[in-house]
Amino acid sequence: MATDPTRPTVPFRDAFRFWLKLGFINFGGPTGQIAIMHQELVDKRKWISERRFLHALNYCMLLPGPEAQQLAVYVGWLLHRTLGGLIAGIFFVLPGAALMLALSWSYAVHGNVAWVAATFYGLRAAVIAIVAIAVLRIGSKALKNRVMVLIAAASFVAIFLFKAPFPAIVVGAGVVGLVGGRWWPRWFAVSAGHGGGAASGAVLHDDEPPPAHARPGLWRLIRCVALGVTLWLGPLLLIAWWERSRGGSSGSGASGVLEQEAIFFSKCAMVTFGGAYAVLAYISQAAVETFHWMLAPQMLDGLGLAESTPGPLILVTQFVGFLGAHKNANGLSPALMGVLGTLVTLWATFAPCFLWIFAGAPFIEQMRGQKALNAALSTITASVVGVVLNLSVWLGLQTLFRHTEERRGLGMVVLTPDVATVDLFALLLAVAAFVGMRKWKWGIIPVVLGGAALGLGWRLLGPAS
Repeated sequence: MATDPTRPTVPFRDAFRFWLKLGFINFGGPTGQIAIMHQELVDKRKWISERRFLHALNYCMLLPGPEAQQLAVYVGWLLHRTLGGLIAGIFFVLPGAALMLALSWSYAVHGNVAWVAATFYGLRAAVIAIVAIAVLRIGSKALKNRVMVLIAAASFVAIFLFKAPFPAIVVGAGVVGLVGGRWWPRWFAVSAGHGGGAASGAVLHDDEPPPAHARPGLWRLIRCVALGVTLWLGPLLLIAWWERSRGGSSGSGASGVLEQEAIFFSKCAMVTFGGAYAVLAYISQAAVETFHWMLAPQMLDGLGLAESTPGPLILVTQFVGFLGAHKNANGLSPALMGVLGTLVTLWATFAPCFLWIFAGAPFIEQMRGQKALNAALSTITASVVGVVLNLSVWLGLQTLFRHTEERRGLGMVVLTPDVATVDLFALLLAVAAFVGMRKWKWGIIPVVLGGAALGLGWRLLGPAS
């Protein structure tokens, strides 16, 4: 296919520099990261139109995994084929992953030191405010009518009281959206965004047909899936074989921690709809209660670390992988096992993200203008609001009260706090962080660093707790 010499293009070196820069500045969780990309790609650089950006985002929101990182892969792939998608996705994660590795090692080695524990004490209170703000931000955009509010409320009740599996909630919401969009479009339709035709000046504008490499085909799909699955699972099978050849964790060939992490986080990669907030309870339960890789307070510390570093919040899984392998070194250096746990977790978590985009995006490009995906997205996003609210309540109960217990009845499991054990300093710190972020627009980084500093000062200089 001949190339139109008058058609504007994005120089590869310019895109390379941008994706590298983005990896160091993509703080703020998925909402902040998507806002940064929208400002840079749509408003400032005009590499892609508003509607095409939102169309790509809608698809990424429906996928398991970190939607902001997958959006970067999608745009990078549209602009510069597979190499562009790889560079965009890798650089989106790499700086934060490197920093998280250093912090995980420091936490594992010095976590029992008083000042480290004091720092994370304040950080956990700040995280409560951050998650609460996330609920409001997502809710303000997703809950546009009573139907969406009802879906969010039902999702919260299902997961908080009845412990319904998160994937079942997402799938159920998607089905409701598909059916509702067909029969009651007034309540399920979402806005298509603003215009972005050729007059908008965007390199990839609304009237621009999909690039040649973005045209779907059966043979292309088969090759992409076969190669993607091999690259995803091949290294994980190899590390599992190596670990079993050393005797696993019991000296009898049983599965060891690296194999457990490879299997568990590969499963998570296929069910982590809604990002790290929505799936954290699922990962926490497995890491703390099933595999005994860490304690519940350590899981909160990991989320705090993920909040304070650039990159997707799902990097909290890297922290889990490091601590789990560090704790079960099986005769190797704990630091070496921690690094191996990190690599296994990162590969299992992020390798499939590229597969979802490279295999599915060509078909999604052909569906621009159709409303079925938008209707499903609206209900899925509403259900995620309820799931994130569940996480906010769970974090608050675990952090603000020194003692909680589960009460069971009528098929429900309710986590109830002992009000007499409320931690007033943590409560005041969480409220102050929430008000500051809500009213004065404090950024996440100042809140996280400020919470850590105040927690350190209170624990070391204040009255004994």
